[in-house]
Amino acid sequence: MTAQAVIAVEGLRKHFGDFVAVAGLDLMVGAGEVFGLLGGNGAGKTTTIRMLCGTLAPNDGSMEVAGVDMVRHPRHARSRIGYVTQLFTLYGDMTVRENLALQAGLYGLDSSRLRRRIDWALDYLDLAPHARLMARELPLGYQRRLSLAAALLHEPQVLFLDEPTSGVDPAARQHFWELIYELADDGIGILVTTHYMDEAAFCDRLALMDAGRVVEQATPEQLLARPLATPLIELEAERYADCVPLLLQRPEVLEVIPHAGLLRIRLRAGSDTAVFVDNVRTLAAGHGVDIADVQVAAPGLEDVFVAVLEEAEREGEEAA
Repeated sequence: MTAQAVIAVEGLRKHFGDFVAVAGLDLMVGAGEVFGLLGGNGAGKTTTIRMLCGTLAPNDGSMEVAGVDMVRHPRHARSRIGYVTQLFTLYGDMTVRENLALQAGLYGLDSSRLRRRIDWALDYLDLAPHARLMARELPLGYQRRLSLAAALLHEPQVLFLDEPTSGVDPAARQHFWELIYELADDGIGILVTTHYMDEAAFCDRLALMDAGRVVEQATPEQLLARPLATPLIELEAERYADCVPLLLQRPEVLEVIPHAGLLRIRLRAGSDTAVFVDNVRTLAAGHGVDIADVQVAAPGLEDVFVAVLEEAEREGEEAA
């Protein structure tokens, strides 16, 4: 592992019977970096984090976290990593402060440091006004904060966040990501899984996962600059819904997606976008639909993700 890497993974594999959950994963995360694992349900994100945290043994491969060989000595890393799971796993029938005291004790903090770190966590996560509340009485967003507070008590070098904002409101999601940035600025290496494309853009680097494999790895900016095999067209019209059946008749159209009052049109690979735009204007005019604008669109991360998965699937079929 390099001096700056806090997570280094090579050839990591995990299977459950005949089902391959993670297939030959390679990753490296640096100190102070926010690294995102992006993928749908069943892509292998949670299984990967569980292996990196030492709660699940791999079938093959090597992994080091915070300088510890997680294959041979996973327990040695316990004091160096923090883990926030998808589901709330603290005790609902204990108060916020009691939960933190229990977790601090499990991490082996002495009484002086225990009190100091709990006071810090309550203040840092804005939990002090709720310290005497039962954890089950907290709104979901505050339960997420409590989970994060518990994971930070022992000042870890590496933090794993598995779908940390799933189900919380947009304001709480924004606040959570502000905290993530602050923690990364303090030098903590952070590995976060998410299925929110807008959140993925907040990461320093991303790995796109599908069927246990990383199919693309780059910065969000590099991914957005990646040429797409399937061009995108954006159409604006007052009666844009009337355009949908017309567009679906075109052989070069893969799909039509309503998006923020517009239509986003995915074309088949090799389509001539300029010819298509001219044809759409003519077609719409012939049916009395007034188009305000139609042009080639810049892809979002979701568009890139879909295109990358389709390319991976085609390559797999060709290899087979």
